[in-house]
Amino acid sequence: MTEPHDGDPPPGLDLTTAEWGMWQAFRNGSTHDLRTAHPQRNDPSGPYAWGPERSVRARVVALLLLDGPTPQPGRVAALKLNGVHITGQLDLAGGTIEPYVEMKNCRFEQEVLLPETSFTTLRLVGCALPRLEGARLRTEGDLHLPRCVVEHGIRLTDAHIGTDLLLNQLVVRRDRRGLSISADGLTVGQDLQAEMIESHGELRLRGAQIGVSLSLRGAQLRNPYGRHALNAPQLTVERSLYLTAAGVANYSGGATPPYGTSNTPTRGTRIQRFECEGGIRLDDGRFGDAVDFDQARFVMENDQELSLRRIQTPELRFVGERPQRGRVILSGARVVNLVDKSVSWPGPGGLAMAGFSYECLIPVGHFPLSRRLEWVAAATPEFSRGPYEMLAQAMRSSGEDSEAREVLLAKERRRRETLPLAGKLWGYLQDWTVAYGYRPGRAAVWMAVLWAIGSVFFAHNRPEAIKPAESPHWNASLYTLDLLLPVIDLGQDGYWKPDGAVQWAAIVTIMLGWVLATTVAAGASRLLRRQ
Repeated sequence: MTEPHDGDPPPGLDLTTAEWGMWQAFRNGSTHDLRTAHPQRNDPSGPYAWGPERSVRARVVALLLLDGPTPQPGRVAALKLNGVHITGQLDLAGGTIEPYVEMKNCRFEQEVLLPETSFTTLRLVGCALPRLEGARLRTEGDLHLPRCVVEHGIRLTDAHIGTDLLLNQLVVRRDRRGLSISADGLTVGQDLQAEMIESHGELRLRGAQIGVSLSLRGAQLRNPYGRHALNAPQLTVERSLYLTAAGVANYSGGATPPYGTSNTPTRGTRIQRFECEGGIRLDDGRFGDAVDFDQARFVMENDQELSLRRIQTPELRFVGERPQRGRVILSGARVVNLVDKSVSWPGPGGLAMAGFSYECLIPVGHFPLSRRLEWVAAATPEFSRGPYEMLAQAMRSSGEDSEAREVLLAKERRRRETLPLAGKLWGYLQDWTVAYGYRPGRAAVWMAVLWAIGSVFFAHNRPEAIKPAESPHWNASLYTLDLLLPVIDLGQDGYWKPDGAVQWAAIVTIMLGWVLATTVAAGASRLLRRQ
């Protein structure tokens, strides 16, 4: 009985030598390596042409993946290519790819079409592609694109990645719509790593869901053509979002690992900061652990924003470089721990945080109360109570009651500047006397001063008694105190009839007592409302 030759290519396919080698490598699961002995000629993005000896047709690749031959006995079929030039358009749209796919250092002549395609795992490492079209692509395992160069953008809209999406050291340029990566509605089961990526255009992740963490450590996002370099509203990250620096070790031959870098810099490690040229939009995002901007650098125009409106996260680490232009927006954001530096926040007009709530302040480095008040003032070009009261509440929660009172006093002084003249004068009076009730000891000092002055004056200027036979024994100190204290009657002033200068002195003492009592009452009511 003759065995069927089900491992042979179909008749009329006319495989070249390079394609025949790829066919056999597919059947035994080995790597089909067509690299030369000259490393500079193996760069897929380099200027050197790759001849027919390194070229395979995209239709043959598609045939292997969609309807490939049976594997050799005892082997698992897999497409593993290294240094191969794929001519024509690789179109796998709507297909189901069961074999393992790994292509390293390959050059694609035309865009790769993968919309609604299903893979187990797809790895393209160090490849050069005109464009990758992968809307609604699905993988059971990973999708890897590290060190690839993509000239006209990547589309992963509504794609579903079963485990990890790795884009480390990817270089991607914009498409005709100005997008470098379009991944609205993307779902990643575990991590999305895009460390040291170079994105030239808008990186869009609207409504994306990341199962563990999203790392953009050391990424360089540049979009001088549009408003946003990173546009990711309603992004959900179960753990942390890292827009931080990356440690890049000096590996032999100048190479760096394709699947990530060490988070802990070692000796001889170069630090590459996260840098964004253009706006960032993370509005309405949900982050399970933290949003980290450690050492981040933002280069924005005046009309661009680092927008964190209504985000929710247990910890916001705003410890990057101060933006020189543009605005940082925290309106409506809710965090538990705010970790920040005084030198990281923009100046007046560059910060907005209406409705921004936080529970605990964790400053990094020197951040005195005076600078913290400048931080609040920078966020409120027009007076608003909320930021001051939020800061005071955080101070009290950490046991800093005196600092909390200073914050609320600063709030009243700032509010005073918005009042009409009469209100300002009354405000200055409350400030000088009892500091709006936040320094109650001042009331006792003013009372003691007025009492002492009045006692000395009336001791030398005794008024006449109204009914000498019924008048109590004269006591200048008790008489002065009776004049100073409104409502309370010590039984002194009703028995004496001041005249002339003494009468005017008594009237002034009574008025000062009422003013002092009113300011004390206003301060006390303010304290009660605060409590």
